[in-house]
Amino acid sequence: MRKTVIIKFALLLTTALTGGCTVFPNPEPPRVMEIAVSEPARRSDQRFEEALRVDTPFASAPFNSSRILAKPNRWEFRAYENVRWRDTATVVVRDALVEGLRDSAGFASVITDSSAAPAELTLISELSAFHTENPESEPRAIIELHAQLIRNRSRASLCNHSFSIMEPAAGTGIEQVVEAFGVAGNRLSDQVTAWVTACDLSSRPEKDHPTQP
Repeated sequence: MRKTVIIKFALLLTTALTGGCTVFPNPEPPRVMEIAVSEPARRSDQRFEEALRVDTPFASAPFNSSRILAKPNRWEFRAYENVRWRDTATVVVRDALVEGLRDSAGFASVITDSSAAPAELTLISELSAFHTENPESEPRAIIELHAQLIRNRSRASLCNHSFSIMEPAAGTGIEQVVEAFGVAGNRLSDQVTAWVTACDLSSRPEKDHPTQP
């Protein structure tokens, strides 16, 4: 009797797999979210005839993943279920910065660290917060970034600054949370763009002039 049941189950399983079905339900794929750009950044009042490379921010766990994070208390992180960023949080932030800097037209060109094109300047940064706080009652998006502008040839530090953005969400739903991240990301991009283009490069002696042999 037991052998007969096993044989019938095996036949049923084979039929299901052959027909393109599975005995076990497939999990729903996570929703993929993006920081929405609300409007182009304000054009810079001055323009540098130099190329700027924007490196992907450094980040340690858990900020170096694509999970959308919440911090319900001081010692714990949680991830929103069935949803993620389109890429790691660091790449999402980098791309938001690149878009703002390009829109400002403050540099001859703005490239990412994945480009092989040469650049005289590099914006390096460290992402230390990219999450929500109070996720179950009054969520707010938090972004913290420490940035530094360096000259590539001399590796001299030209300017550095720490940015902290807090943007309340309109509700606890994931769409409202992502919208708050979008506003916070735009604010960060605007502030970084204004800071970078205000850096007085002309007063620095470390120019990338060719040296005589």
